[in-house]
Amino acid sequence: MRLFIDGDAFPNLLKPIIFRSIERLSLETFVISNKTITIGKFKSITYIIVEQGADEADHHIVELVREGDLVITADIPLADRVISKNAHAIDHRGELYSVDNIKQYLAMRNLMEKIRESGEMTRGPKPFNQKDAHQFANQLNKFLAKNIISL
Repeated sequence: MRLFIDGDAFPNLLKPIIFRSIERLSLETFVISNKTITIGKFKSITYIIVEQGADEADHHIVELVREGDLVITADIPLADRVISKNAHAIDHRGELYSVDNIKQYLAMRNLMEKIRESGEMTRGPKPFNQKDAHQFANQLNKFLAKNIISL
């Protein structure tokens, strides 16, 4: 299993959490973004900067991801594409996307986008906080224990 991090909009609170897991398990990791993002220096981390443009990092992740890989992203359409390749996705708040729930998340995202396009004012997501980072850490550790450590 390889780890892919959608570096665009990756919360700073998650960097030490993810770095400890990468270091502890020597996870082959790719941080892909359209600007310089630093999680930390470790032999198994590769940083890839893609061209500027909407979804360029997402397209690159989908190109590289294989069955069983894990992608960290808050981008629901990217998570949907990853899951269609039999890979896994966890968002920044610790939600594990799966074939059982991704279409529901995608439908809700698309509905909210249509509401905003119609001119309706909607509230965005609540600010990312320490509780969210804790939920992410728990989900990541649970996922890694099930999918890596047991191998």
